[in-house]
This record gives sequence, structure tokens and C-alpha cells, in this order.
Amino acid sequence: ALGQSLKGLDTNMQKIMIVDDSPSMRRLLSTFLEQAGYSVSSAVDGVDALEVVSSDEFDLIITDINMPNMDGLTLVTELRKLEPTRLTPILILTTEMDMSKKKAAKESGATGWLNKPFDEERTLAAIQRVLE
Repeated sequence: ALGQSLKGLDTNMQKIMIVDDSPSMRRLLSTFLEQAGYSVSSAVDGVDALEVVSSDEFDLIITDINMPNMDGLTLVTELRKLEPTRLTPILILTTEMDMSKKKAAKESGATGWLNKPFDEERTLAAIQRVLE
């Protein structure tokens, strides 16, 4: 069903950056999003992500919370201070269902939330919602 919903979807090669310290998670998400017709870049942590956004623009940023060097919430706060990413949709990708974490994510400026392990259809629907 996923393949059919992707056909005729004009993403106009929207660019998404994935920030996650897990190589397997980055690979999984990149492959999934590329098959859905998006252009994907990735970063290994918040510090790396800030480096990547300094030289490229993205339509959406998806970040993990728990990472070394700079965690996801700090990254969101930092991205919100920068002109190019001030209004970019940012989705937090996490296994944590804790409401206080969700509240902290919202307060730092996150647009929304994706759960790990991610459900392909739900994830795609959430991405399409924030990119509209």
C-alpha cells in the first residue's frame, strides 16, 4: 500500500536532514525517505547537524533526542536561533513517550514527534503534514 501512496507524490525533491547517532537508524530512515522521493542528508549528533545546516538548506529536520556531544533538545534550541532554520519544521524521533520530554521538546521549538521504532505509513503521514 505504501508504494501506491507514493506514486504521483510530487515532493519536488524536498530535503530532509536526519540527526541520529545510530548508523543503523540513519541508514533505515534515509533509505525509507529516499524511496519516498525525498533528498536526504544526515548528521551524527547536534554539533555535526549545525555544521551541515551552515552549508545547506532543509525543508525538514528529524532529530533523535539522546546523542553524544549535543542532544536533540539542545540542537532544536540552537537551530531556532539561526535565521535559515528558525521556521524549519523539526520532528523529534524518540523511543521516549514521557510527557515531560514531549513538553520539553515543544518548549525547545520542536514541531512534532515521531516514535521509534517508526511505523512507515504514520511517519510518512507526519512528514507530509509538516511539509504542507
